[in-house]
Amino acid sequence: MTAPFVPVNTPLLDGNEADYLAECIRTGWISSEGPFIKRFEQAMAEAAGRRHGVAVTNGSVALDIAVHALGLEQGSEVIIPTFTIISCAAAVVRAGLVPVGVDCDAATWNMTVEGVEAAITPRARAIMLVHIYGLPVDLEPIMALARKHDLRVIEDAAEMHGQTYRGAPCGSFGDVSTFSFYPNKHVTTGEGGMILADDDALADRLRGYRNLCFQPQQRFVHEEFGWNARMTNLQAALGVAQVERLPRTVELKRRIGRLYDEHLAGVDRIRRPVARTNYADNIYWVYGVVLDDSVPFDAKEAMRRLGEKGIGTRPFFWCMHEQPVLRRMGLMRDESHPDAECIARRGFYLPSGLALTDDEIARSAQALKEILA
Repeated sequence: MTAPFVPVNTPLLDGNEADYLAECIRTGWISSEGPFIKRFEQAMAEAAGRRHGVAVTNGSVALDIAVHALGLEQGSEVIIPTFTIISCAAAVVRAGLVPVGVDCDAATWNMTVEGVEAAITPRARAIMLVHIYGLPVDLEPIMALARKHDLRVIEDAAEMHGQTYRGAPCGSFGDVSTFSFYPNKHVTTGEGGMILADDDALADRLRGYRNLCFQPQQRFVHEEFGWNARMTNLQAALGVAQVERLPRTVELKRRIGRLYDEHLAGVDRIRRPVARTNYADNIYWVYGVVLDDSVPFDAKEAMRRLGEKGIGTRPFFWCMHEQPVLRRMGLMRDESHPDAECIARRGFYLPSGLALTDDEIARSAQALKEILA
């Protein structure tokens, strides 16, 4: 009998999710006006050490609104990691700004302070910090650079629910921060996002942009364009239940990481995730591996072979400076970032969902060892 397929992600919805959703249906509060919205915004703001939370439809639009709300001068440069999701570059470009890429550290997969410093020009106005896959960016030296050069900071903490940097919550740094609640995140609402800020005026702008820039006195008279990016009360109800169990989720994810490490110990043809740095322990949002140069095939072929063995995988991000859409626009064309290019081609992640069983972890690790043999 063939063993069942191991999906790359299965969420865990074993808390108060069903009860809170039933409450929404019983009371009729299913739109963006329901009481779970405020509860979710407050819960996420508290978890991340922020004053304000603004719930939106997804993490990508959270970045769009966050960047737009900073009001940066058109044509200004925003420094971003090249190894990230397209949403980061898209938010910069849509705001009329110019993305400038930074290579990643080969071990942690995050942007480096050296790269950021080298990318600062007289046209730079902001840095977008993006924490990748389980470890945060080394924030202190980059925040110091931002202060020195008077740069705004957008912190994309989409993958960092419950993670800390030197004890401070990820999502608490910079002018504004964002989260995603896609099903593979530590906190999920199916789809959804959150923008966090401390400044009262900035938070008011974020709420306005989230809601089509309706005005309190004359609702359908608009001074600016905004987004219809409202989260529903149904989604927020899921989010409240998910935040309630966030500490347990972090423990589960770290346990998954430890089990993979045990099963893959001694496999010298891959680079495994760094378990800890001097500023954070890995939260293992996903368990990624990078094929060593001695492996005669790339990540795409590795994932195909694992798929044949019933193991779900997902590729790493493709570099921003190699994106056709940006190159056609004449952006990031002359950039070269060898570490990011390498891990984009040779990196992928194994099943990492919260509902993953010990047997599924063992099967996934064994299948990886077999294709490398």
